[in-house]
Amino acid sequence: QVQLVESGGGLVQTGGSLRLACAASGSIQKFNTIAWYRQAPGNERELVARIADDGWTKYADSVKGRFTISRDNANTVYLQMNNLKPEDTAIYTCSIGTNIGQTYYPATAFWGQGTQVTVSS
Repeated sequence: QVQLVESGGGLVQTGGSLRLACAASGSIQKFNTIAWYRQAPGNERELVARIADDGWTKYADSVKGRFTISRDNANTVYLQMNNLKPEDTAIYTCSIGTNIGQTYYPATAFWGQGTQVTVSS
């Protein structure tokens, strides 16, 4: 079993910053990547950023230059979100899975509970 616990969402004005955290525990050693997805009402779920065990990272074009994903030695992954825009408003959910080449395969049995990020204009 894997547990993913998110924290750090909230309400912020345009141009503001938030930092999300995802604490992973349990049988995480079989996976090599932790990722953040987001989904706004009426939109498809979007893979925002991911970080592999070796530190390799990849971002969606919509957040490049504004969001930074990182991880500490205690299996917590952070998503620093700067210069937030109203279109960043969504529920952000943590995922764990396997990255092979350019493709991320989430472990669909394990998801965080999601955290709401709201950016006001």
